[in-house]
Amino acid sequence: QVQLVESGGGLVQAGGSLRLSCAASGTIVSINVMGWYRQAPGKQRELVADIRSGGRINYADSVKGRFTISRDNAKKTVYLQMNGLKPEDTAVYYCHVVSGIYDRAYWGQGTQVTVSS
Repeated sequence: QVQLVESGGGLVQAGGSLRLSCAASGTIVSINVMGWYRQAPGKQRELVADIRSGGRINYADSVKGRFTISRDNAKKTVYLQMNGLKPEDTAVYYCHVVSGIYDRAYWGQGTQVTVSS
């Protein structure tokens, strides 16, 4: 089993910055993908950004140029640096990890990000 602990959410004014962190622990053979999704009220959960074991990174078009994802393999931690935050970035952000030879997916408990205008 893999446990994910998120931190770094909060309330910020438009134009501000936040940094999310997600640390993985437990029985981890390999981590194939680490990333972040978000879900705003009344909307579906959507990919924000992810980073694969080979280094390939994907960003949602809406966050390109503002958000930066990175990972520390030794610490089994993924980060999301969010700059230039907009009210439409308000959502619960979930850490997402895909691990092992069977690509099993795990989710964090979610952290609230609120951007005021």
